[in-house]
Amino acid sequence: MAQDMLNCALLFDTYGDMLTEKQRLCWDLRYNQDLTLGEIGELEGISRQAVRDNLVRAEAQMQELEDKIGAVRIQSGVSDALEELLAASALAAQLGPLGGEIADHIDRAMRRMKE
Repeated sequence: MAQDMLNCALLFDTYGDMLTEKQRLCWDLRYNQDLTLGEIGELEGISRQAVRDNLVRAEAQMQELEDKIGAVRIQSGVSDALEELLAASALAAQLGPLGGEIADHIDRAMRRMKE
C-alpha cells in the first residue's frame, strides 16, 4: 500500500500538469489534503461517484503516460546509478592517491548528473 502511494505521488509529481484542472483538484484534495470522496464531492458540488471517476481516470492517464514515456522509471534508474557511483567513489578514495583521483572524477561526473 505504501509503495502504491509512493508510486502515485511520483506519477502525480511527474505528470500531474497533464491532467485536467478538475482531476488535479480532486487528486490534491484526496491525496494531499486527505479528504474523503464525499467531502470532495460536497466542496465541488459533484457526486461522490464523479470524484471517484475523476481519480480513476487521472491515475489511468498518468499510468498510460508513464508506460509510454517512462520518466518516473528513468528518474529512479538515475537515482540508483548515483547511489552506486557514490559507493564506488568512497571505495576508490580508500585506494590511495590514484584511487583519490578516480574518486574525484566520479564525484565530478555525479555533480554533472545532478545538474
